[in-house]
Amino acid sequence: MADDIKELSGVGPKTAEKLIEAGFDNYMTIAASSAGEIMEATGLGEDTANKVILSAREKLNMGFETGTEAMERRTKIGRITTGSKALDDLIGGGIETQAITEAYGAFGSGKSQLAHQLAVNVQMGEDDGGLGGKAIFIDTEQTFRPERIKQMAMGAGLDPEAALENIFVARAYNSDHQIVLVEKAEEIARKEKIKLVIVDSVTGAFRSEYTGRGTLANRQQKLNRHLSDLKKLSDVHNLAVFITNQVMSNPAILFGDPTSPIGGNIIGHGSTFRLYLRKSKEDKRIVKLVDAPSLPDGETIFRVTADGITD
Repeated sequence: MADDIKELSGVGPKTAEKLIEAGFDNYMTIAASSAGEIMEATGLGEDTANKVILSAREKLNMGFETGTEAMERRTKIGRITTGSKALDDLIGGGIETQAITEAYGAFGSGKSQLAHQLAVNVQMGEDDGGLGGKAIFIDTEQTFRPERIKQMAMGAGLDPEAALENIFVARAYNSDHQIVLVEKAEEIARKEKIKLVIVDSVTGAFRSEYTGRGTLANRQQKLNRHLSDLKKLSDVHNLAVFITNQVMSNPAILFGDPTSPIGGNIIGHGSTFRLYLRKSKEDKRIVKLVDAPSLPDGETIFRVTADGITD
């Protein structure tokens, strides 16, 4: 049953109409927003916006909960297979909903291949490792290839044309456009069964627009907000967020791997799972689990074939 936002304190018919038109059509969306966001989108006053948010949070009982209740909430989490059982095992069974999974690595390491594969696999039934849902693909580097989706769909036993129809693609031309597209993604998620949002790559536009140390603070602040929007999207709609990230080489490191991801601690803290991908011999890729809330660090190998990702 849909939430009736007219039941919220301070919400009459006209206010309800403004909220719904602006996309605030359920308790969770309102409760997870700031007063500023609601004021900007609806024109409501600060007192009214705060009252509406507080009322929505009370409806959802958004206070503290016991560890047992938290465990119960985690039973609603879904997982999307990567196509490689070894990789699935490494990350606890697949790409999780209600989480941001980051994959970083050099050019050709398999980040975009993994993104394409997930956009296909999310459409499979739950018994086959999917979530029976659709995907949103925010493309910042012109990496999306419909032909590759059709190849992978055939490899997964899906109808190639239907697989393409179930992926919503948008090209982001700059960081501002990228942020707006996440807002648009939220609109689509309210109407469609979206179970995966992909951003490939999350830092590309920010890196090219904000150059030099003088712009670093502004870049990181904007990037932090972007990740917060993605995390909110994953929580509110119980979907998975998969982001790819560029890397840089640190010449100061004389021993060991000098490769490090762009975005610093903002990306590090914002991502729930972090995967480091490296190209190996032939079609093999090495993936290392760098960070996860409840999993040990580890490493495995997968293959990128014509049919998609496999062991």
